[in-house]
Amino acid sequence: MNIFKRLFTIGKAEIHSVIDSFEDPINLTEQGIRDMKEQLGKSIEALAQLKALAIRKKNEAEAEEQAAKDYYSKAIVIVQKAEKGEVEVLEGDRLAKEALKRQTSSLENAQSLQKEHEKFNGECEKMQTNINNLKSSIAKWENELKTLKARVQVSEATKDINKKMTQMDTGSTVNMLEKLKERVVQQEALAEAYSDISKAGKTIDEEIDAIVKNNDMEAEEALTKLKETLKKG
Repeated sequence: MNIFKRLFTIGKAEIHSVIDSFEDPINLTEQGIRDMKEQLGKSIEALAQLKALAIRKKNEAEAEEQAAKDYYSKAIVIVQKAEKGEVEVLEGDRLAKEALKRQTSSLENAQSLQKEHEKFNGECEKMQTNINNLKSSIAKWENELKTLKARVQVSEATKDINKKMTQMDTGSTVNMLEKLKERVVQQEALAEAYSDISKAGKTIDEEIDAIVKNNDMEAEEALTKLKETLKKG
């Protein structure tokens, strides 16, 4: 609980500076949660003992109430026996009085025990409220811890990316791209040059034959059309 006590006792304006001075906020938060859970376990154990004491006082009070009823019943029986002559009157009166005294004492004990039971019961209710609040605080801090871990992961990743970006030489990257672009343009020009060379590499005879072949094909097509025309005529 020490870490949380420290956070709650300092002013809001100082919280960030204190957190920044922590070597590892996640480990400290986890330790704080472990301390809270340990305190929760001790509180539950104390509550169980207090409830046991309250139950014991209640049972003792009920036992004293029953004893008081029994003494009153015994006093009645003694008086009745004395009236019937089964017991001497003086002896009967003496024993009846003693029974009634013990009845009164048992009633007083029962009332005292009942007050103690009510007191312990009230303390149990207060302790149960504190335990419920502690459970709620633990759940809250565990959720906060999950959020903190996620934020740390994101911040670390962002820091790494930004660090790599700052370490990159933007100028050299641009130069490299420009050189690559220039090389591609050169390759394209070179390919076009080879194409022109291949076309220009024909001999005079090859050029003549190409034209002649084209003319022969044209003449052949013209002759075919002429024959078809004559047949129709």
